Amino acid sequence: MTLGTWLTVVTICILGAMSPGPSLALVLRQTLSGGRRNGVITALSHGVGVGIYAFLSVLGLAAVITASPTAFTALQWAGAAYLAWIGFKGLTARAPDSDAALPDPATSRSAARDGFLIAFFNPKIAVFFLALFSQVVGTDTTLLAKFGYAATALVIDTGWYLLVAWLFSNPRWLDTLRRRTVWLERVFGAILVGLAGRLVAGVVSR
Repeated sequence: MTLGTWLTVVTICILGAMSPGPSLALVLRQTLSGGRRNGVITALSHGVGVGIYAFLSVLGLAAVITASPTAFTALQWAGAAYLAWIGFKGLTARAPDSDAALPDPATSRSAARDGFLIAFFNPKIAVFFLALFSQVVGTDTTLLAKFGYAATALVIDTGWYLLVAWLFSNPRWLDTLRRRTVWLERVFGAILVGLAGRLVAGVVSR
């Protein structure tokens, strides 16, 4: 592993992690509804899901997933269904009475589950890593170097979403945002449902 090659992997992984998508919407949703703790848990569990694909990709196992249309399509449908379910929960969030407390925040368990599954049910992550690592991994690449590339992807993804959770759980921002929790839930719900619809459209059009 050369420094130049590693920096190329770092740059591409940063751009991939920062791209807006369902993962960002979910981390924001969990942070706003459950605070910094839930946002951090979501970021960590999402990183685990991404890390699994990264390690499978460098070991060549992800090629089995992407080479099988049935497995790939099944993962896409599962991912779309999961996104739609999370989005539907947000869209149906109810505004509290003026005398009532804010809706109960999401639990740590749901944060860990949602963070992991939204990454695990996204086979495009496998495609992304296959495309990336195919440019830097060769027959002479050592196992240690392969693991180094995968670990880099895991750390960058986790670090980005930890930063998102930390920024949006800042008390100066969070108090204002929490007063609009229900509407934010609905906005994020609409985004997630829209993303699920786009994924289904992609599956159907293939």
